[in-house]
This record gives sequence, structure tokens and C-alpha cells, in this order.
Amino acid sequence: MNWTILQWVLLLASTGQIHSHALLRFITVEEQEAGVKIGSLSPTYSAPYRLLDERYVRLDESTGDLFTKERIDRETLCPSHQDGECTFSNTAVVSLNFEIVPMIIVVDDINDNTPIFERNEIPLHVPEDASIGTAFPLDDQAQDKDTGDNGLIRYHLEDSDGFFGIRQDGHELELVVQRELDRETQENHFLVLVAVDGGSVPLSATAHLNVTVTDVDDNCPEFDADSPITAIVPALRVKGTAVAQLKATDKDLGQNAQIAFSFSRQITDKAKALFHLDGHTGLISLAVDTQVDSPEEHMLKVFANSPLCPPAQTQVTIYIQPVMSQEPSVKIKFVAEHKNQVIVLQENEPPTILALLELEDTSTAKGTLSLDKNSMPFSLKPQAGSYLLSTSKPLDFEMCGEYEVTVIISDPHGTRLHRREVIKVLVEDVNDNAPKFEQTRYEKDIKENNEPGVFLLRVQANDADSQQFGKVRYRLKNGGPFRIHEETGVISAAESLDREQQEKYDLTVLARDGGEPSLEGLAIVSINILDVNDNPPVFPTPHFYFFVFESIPQLSQVGKVTVSDADEGDNGQIVDLRILNDSVPFAIDLAQGSLRSTGEVDREKQDRYELLVVAADGGSPVLSTTAKMTIFIEDVNDNHPQVLLPSSNLSCLTISPATRAGSMITKIFAIDEDSGMNSDITYQIIASKPALHSPFQIDEHSGNITLVQHLRGEDYGMHHLFIVVRDRGKPDPLQTTVWVNLQVNETLEKCHVNAIPEYTPPRLLPPMPVQDRCESNAGLIFYCGLCLMVISVCVLLAAVVVFMKRKNTKRKAEKKNVWETGNLCELKPLN
Repeated sequence: MNWTILQWVLLLASTGQIHSHALLRFITVEEQEAGVKIGSLSPTYSAPYRLLDERYVRLDESTGDLFTKERIDRETLCPSHQDGECTFSNTAVVSLNFEIVPMIIVVDDINDNTPIFERNEIPLHVPEDASIGTAFPLDDQAQDKDTGDNGLIRYHLEDSDGFFGIRQDGHELELVVQRELDRETQENHFLVLVAVDGGSVPLSATAHLNVTVTDVDDNCPEFDADSPITAIVPALRVKGTAVAQLKATDKDLGQNAQIAFSFSRQITDKAKALFHLDGHTGLISLAVDTQVDSPEEHMLKVFANSPLCPPAQTQVTIYIQPVMSQEPSVKIKFVAEHKNQVIVLQENEPPTILALLELEDTSTAKGTLSLDKNSMPFSLKPQAGSYLLSTSKPLDFEMCGEYEVTVIISDPHGTRLHRREVIKVLVEDVNDNAPKFEQTRYEKDIKENNEPGVFLLRVQANDADSQQFGKVRYRLKNGGPFRIHEETGVISAAESLDREQQEKYDLTVLARDGGEPSLEGLAIVSINILDVNDNPPVFPTPHFYFFVFESIPQLSQVGKVTVSDADEGDNGQIVDLRILNDSVPFAIDLAQGSLRSTGEVDREKQDRYELLVVAADGGSPVLSTTAKMTIFIEDVNDNHPQVLLPSSNLSCLTISPATRAGSMITKIFAIDEDSGMNSDITYQIIASKPALHSPFQIDEHSGNITLVQHLRGEDYGMHHLFIVVRDRGKPDPLQTTVWVNLQVNETLEKCHVNAIPEYTPPRLLPPMPVQDRCESNAGLIFYCGLCLMVISVCVLLAAVVVFMKRKNTKRKAEKKNVWETGNLCELKPLN
């Protein structure tokens, strides 16, 4: 219909000259291929049919069927109707009277959109003192363009280790604390927030939820184990000289970790006057210049204070040495490397000489040198009036990085202590420790079709060395589709994994320190890819074809129906294989994978079956696949020919004697419900009454009965023809008989047959092979013609002989008569 006609139709409709009908409503599903039938106008309206707008649908002009014209995307068609019905309208013009039919087409939603998070990383801060059940709102929710259940999103957490859960109330989404938190134990929790829609085959999306546990003041100060317990103040020290450095720690952060040091009120007034304690740094120093004549010992009790905590305390013993005149002293000659009077020695060195100590004695005092009993692992040996200070075994930086070797100067008898000298030894770290993993083997299970970049697991290696030597970096050997963060050791998948391609990955993780040369440690990470039901069952062909004879017994096998599923376990198990069509004489044997007959199959009732087969797996959700199946029913010769004309063995037809030879008198019409050769019918007259010289003949193919000769007087009366109707079925043809009753009569009165004629078959009726009928008829005609020719010749010869005899007899009689009368003139010619 062109635009001009449409305008004319619309003009007539607006003036009321064309009737407009009630609104028709059709429903289709989005994302279908073009050409899918939506509905039809033919049950209500007559042809022809036209559409005013064919953007999305087309209308068959003759049938009135409505089809999709292109693939329709509901979200594109109705972007602002996510929660409502998506429709578009159209108008059809029907019938020869140009009736207008308004239509509305509803586009139903399918689950073709995956939930989407705006951010892949969602940060959240939770205080460590949050009580169990405390909820924190999550504003970063996923969006789904689908509608209804397809767009309804549910959430759950992965890798939460029970610390957190998800609570969803309508459109509100909250993170709920489920276990007590401790920032000092674990500061960061890396969770995976999974959003799953409500489709029949649900789609999902993930986002990384990084929960940082913020600090609260829940830890109290503690003095370090290596805090000084004993300190020595040499004689003649000035105000401000450092005496001891106290160390205390608080595991909290920031303001919560600040510590204030103070003296206990129980220390002596003299100690308060001699010493000063820095409340922030914990440094004890001299408050005044010191000079004593005899050794003094002071016991200081120090508190480490923090808000809301009971103070931690330690005790410091300080010895003040007196000024001693003319007492021995020690002169140190360094042998090993030293800096600012401090010996520097690399770890793992064999026993090494550090310094030569010389005792400088005065004339009034003698002394000897020895080491304090706690000065291990060092030794002091006399050597030609001096002393050699050396290590007694290799030093290990990881065990202790700094030593204070105390040299004691005493009298030769060891009864009097003259003084103490402290020599500091710093141990330099070397790269002698390779990184060591917390576990030598890690194992992680992950479902296939994962989101790329999702956190899988974290490996941790420690290096006992210090600074650069102890800094660990990670890398993957034979990593394949996996990546590892160089600094954190977090392993993630760079791509979506498919279990059907590979179900296990063994990764070698190398941890390398910063030494030169560097040292490495390794661990094995086994990642098992868990199956999800992402592969539907697969038929080897989308369309099966089978051929079966209609006489097949019940439960006989028609053919094999195989189906496979690439998944494993229940996901790959075919639990349902059946025919969707109702009331068909076939069923599928799931155990054998075969199609079997379950009922009577009759080609004459139905020559083929178009079936739809479905196979479903045992996964969750269940996936299924359909295939077409066409079963052709092949014919067997199980139907006798049926004679439709004449309708009865008592039927009778009157024939005029004036009927010309060659005229068709009547016709035998029969059908056979079989097909092919089984339905090919032939006709044959096997008997007639009267038996001799029947003037009628039947065409074996058409069944036409014709008059083969002119009717004579002896042909008047009733003729009964006994006709056999056969098919060409194999192996044995089937036949039916019928009587054809013909009456030759001039009056053409309607004839009547009161009883079916009797037929007595001959003792032996030679078979009539169907395939040789043409040859048999030709031979019969040939022999009959030959016999007729012989008979005709014999009759002709007999007539000639009789004629000659009669002629000779007459001549003899005439001669005799002449001789007797003697009067030849009176002879008359013979008649």
C-alpha cells in the first residue's frame, strides 16, 4: 500500500467513513531473530492486510501473520521504562473495505544484561571496636538494565573469613560486622562483593570491597625487652650527659600510640635531683654535674603512661663511679674497622681480633683486665703485657645487631673494682638469608568464568635480613593467565578461566630479596578451577532423521540419540532426555540412549513425525538443549485394494445392442491406502457368465471395461464379469474381487440382480506375476491370433472341399437326366 492510499484511508477514517476496530494486543520477547511469528489478524479480520509502520514488525499481506522484522532490544526501545511495560504501537489496514485496526506490541524482557558496579574497588573504613551486628551502609550498588526478576539483584560476600556479612533490605545494602575486629592483628580485609540478578539463568558481577579497620585506643604501652636495666655513669660527668634510653611501644596508631614517661614518686629525693627523665623520649640524663668520692647506686622506677591505661613500669639501676686518682686506665688500639670509637664488624665473620687493650698503670696501683660475665660472645686474652679483644664465634645480625662489651679493671686479686670500660660493637648485616614463605604450598579453589582481576589469595615471604637485604619482591614462574603483585604478593587472574580448557594450575612463586647477589625462595600455588554449569548438553546434530517401517514391533529400536555435556559431575550428567511432543508412539530410553517405538505406527494415518527432543543436565541452574527429530514411516503392503466403483456386487448396468465396438461401457475404480508399488493396482477378468465368447474386455491399468465386438443376438441377456483387483506389493500382492453385472437389452430398462453370482475357481489358478503381466498378455494375444488364423484356414479349406463336392454331384445328375430323356433343349439352368 503506497503512501497516497494510506493518506486516503486515514482521511476516510477521520471522517468516519471507515470503521476503526478495538485495539489488538500482541506480546513478543526481546532479542529474538527476525522472522519470529508474534500473532495473526486472520482469526478476526479478512485479507488483504497492510501495516502503516514497518520499523519493527512486518505483516503478511495474504495470511495476516505478524512477524518480527529485526532483533528488538527492550532496553534500547524503552530506556526510561526499566520497571514498567515496554510497548510500541502500530496500525493495520485490513479487508477490501480498508478497516483500521490499532495494535499495541508488548516487548517482554529477558535476562540479557549483567549487573554492573560503577567502581571495581570499593573502600570502606570500620573502627576496630565496632560491636558484632553493627551495620555500615554500602552506597556502591550494582545496576541492572533488565526489569522484573531479571533486574532484581541479590548480594553476597566471598573471602570474608566470617568477619563480615551482607544485609539487604529492599534497596538498602549494608555491611554487617559478624566477628570481633582487631586492627593490630589484621588491618585490611580484602572482600569480594558479588551481585547476582534473579534471572532463570542468573548473571553476576563482582567488585573488590577493601575494608580498612581503623584504630582505637585499645592497647597499653609496654616496655621493650631490650630496655636498659643497668647503666653506669663514669666519674666527672657534666649536666645533660645521657645515662639511659628507655624504650616502650604502644600497638595503636597516631595519638592513640603516644606514650608519656615519668618517674615513680617512690624514688629518692637525691635521685630526683641527680637525674632528669624526658617525658616524650624516655631519655634519662644527668640533671647536674656529678662528682662522688665513692660508688653510688640508684634504683629508679619509671612509668610509661597512656590515656585510659594502667601505667607500664620498669626499673633502672644506675651506678655512679667515683673519681679515682692514680688508678689504672685502658688504652684501646682498634684492629677491626671502627667509627667514632665503635667497632663495626660484618656478620658471619670467623673469630676475629677486634682491638688491643693496654692497661696503663700508675705507680701506686696495679690492675688486671677482664670481661663482664654477660659480655658474650667475646673473649679477652693476655698477650705480651696487653690484652687481645676478639670474637669467640661468628656474629649473627639477625640474633643481635649491637653489643656492649664491658671491660672490668680490677686489682690483681680481684677484690677491688677500679672501673668499667664499655666498648660498643655494631654488627653489619649481609645478605645471608633467603626469603622464606610462610607456607611451602598454597592451594586455592576458584570457580570458572571468574571476573578478571579478582583477588584470589596472598602469599607471604619473610626475609630475616635488614633494610634492602630483607625487602622482598614477588614474581610468577609459568604463571599463565595469573598475575602477582610485585610488592604485596596478591595473586589474581588476568582473564576469565574455563575449566573445560584446564582444570588445575600449578604456579611457582619466587620471592627475591634486594641483595647483590639476590637470594630467592619459592612456593608452589595450586589453583583448582571448579566447575560451574556453563555448558548446555550438546547433540551431535541439530536435526535427527530416522526411517522405520510401519510394521515395527513395540519397544523396537528406531535409532540412537546421543548427547554430551562438557561440564563435570552433576553439571555434566544428562538427567533428562525426552520427547516434548504429546501422544506420539515413540520414547527415548535414557539408559541406552536409543529411540524406541511405544505404540502402533500406521503410515496410512501418519507418514512422518516431527518431534522436539530436550536434553537437560543435573547442574544448578539446569541447562537444556533441544533438537529436532524427523521420523519417516516407510510403507508395508498391509492394505487390500478397495473397490469404490461399482459400489456393490449387485450393481447392474443395461447396455444397448447398438453400442459400437470399442466403446467404454463402464469403469472399475479402486484405491489402495499403501504407497509406491504397494498401491499400484491392476485389474483382470478371471471369469465370466456366460463363459464363452464374452464381448467385454477390461484394461488392466485403468480398469476401463470396453466392448470389443459388435453385439449379436446370442449376446442378449445378462453378463456377469468376475474381476480381480490386485496391487503390486512385495513380497506378496494383496487382492480384492468384484462382480460387474451387464445386461444387453434394447429397452434400456433398469436391470436388477437379486443374488451375487457364484464363482467356482478352477483347481489350479496359475499365478500371475505382476512384473510379467505385459509379457504374458502379449504372448496370449500372439497365441490366440495364431490359433484364429489356423482355424480360419481350416474352415476355408473345408468350405472349398464341400463346395467342390456339391458341384461335381450336380453335374453327374444333369448328365444322367439328359441321357434318360434325350431332350437336351429342355434343360434348365441350375439355380
